[in-house]
Amino acid sequence: MIRNENEYREAVQRLADEKQRIAQQKAELEKMDLSPDEVKRVLDPMRSFHLQLQEEVESYERLKRGEFEEIRNLRGLGHLLIALRIARGISQRQLAERLGVHESQVSRDERNEYHGITLDRAARVLDALGVDLRSTVQVPAEDLAVAV
Repeated sequence: MIRNENEYREAVQRLADEKQRIAQQKAELEKMDLSPDEVKRVLDPMRSFHLQLQEEVESYERLKRGEFEEIRNLRGLGHLLIALRIARGISQRQLAERLGVHESQVSRDERNEYHGITLDRAARVLDALGVDLRSTVQVPAEDLAVAV
């Protein structure tokens, strides 16, 4: 997951470099008179890495636009906290200052996607980000007791 502008710029540059590298590799393989299937087999791992990196770049761009994925039953809360920080344009250093902790703590928490975070701590992060998170509860209709 891309967590800041520096990582984003590096990823965009790597994408451009990889695209060029794939094209060069393809040309070299074709000069060796390999069959299209053989060329594809050689290039597939490079293309797979390229697609994964492209997906990460696109995900970061969606976060910057404020587009978030839904979380269910608090699964994905850590990822959401990181996404909210990115969307709000707040650096890890700024968040650390707002929380009164060292920047390395925020970096460590984000690297671990806030695994094992308490609800109180999540609420403090949300407050520091200036975010109001709301939830809904849905109970399957067949599980609701009907009062007569």
